[in-house]
Amino acid sequence: MPDTILSQREARRYSKQIMIPEIGIKGQEKLKEASVLVIGAGGLGCPVLQYLIAAGTGKVGIAEFDTVSEENLQRQILYGSNDVGKLKSIIARDRLEHLNSLVGLELFNIRIDASNALSIFKDFDVIVDATDNLETRYIINDACVVLNRPMVHGAIYKFEGQVSVFNYLGGPTYRCYNPLNQKKDSRNPAPSEVGILGVLPGITGTYMANEVIKIITGIGKVLCGKVLLFNISENSFHIMTVNNIPENHNISVLKNPRKS
Repeated sequence: MPDTILSQREARRYSKQIMIPEIGIKGQEKLKEASVLVIGAGGLGCPVLQYLIAAGTGKVGIAEFDTVSEENLQRQILYGSNDVGKLKSIIARDRLEHLNSLVGLELFNIRIDASNALSIFKDFDVIVDATDNLETRYIINDACVVLNRPMVHGAIYKFEGQVSVFNYLGGPTYRCYNPLNQKKDSRNPAPSEVGILGVLPGITGTYMANEVIKIITGIGKVLCGKVLLFNISENSFHIMTVNNIPENHNISVLKNPRKS
């Protein structure tokens, strides 16, 4: 094997990815050198984290303040019955270290808000929005704009999922896709209110992890300026275009979206 920063163990573990010409050793090295922050370790965050860790992402941050609930186990597949009541961040770290001890994990057992987003995000190359709260999404978006970080976004509802990449290479931001409405509820309908098929966040989160890997390695077409919409009940897939609105890039400070 030519000179590489990969250890022999890493070269063996990731050999099937390295065999893909578009990735190769250089792509795997990019993954090893990359850092990704995943905000939310719930239904979406669980598959995102597992696939990024399995792929050999060098450093993965987990921002999650909540505890494990029994009614969420049907879709939050990093946790089990014995984990109910425990911190998701701690349980997720332990499971992920068991999955792949060759990567680094950093925990942030706090809620991401305007007071801490910039200081946390600055140490990561890619930010993943795996949350279910609109107000938090605007904060994530705005911090990504200020720091010039791509934001990989996913959302789910019953049988429907959506995935996009915002603020990538000057592309549209989340505000371009979903302008702030001061009268809009800042929270998505919770699964307890509308129900959700457990496999949906798994499918959606896997798509999100795929976008992260594409961004890092430079392969394929990133969902920049596009939103992938799919319905797993009907097996329908659509892609919509998002217009890039220049003024949405003019953000220099973070503040509460409800006051902006």
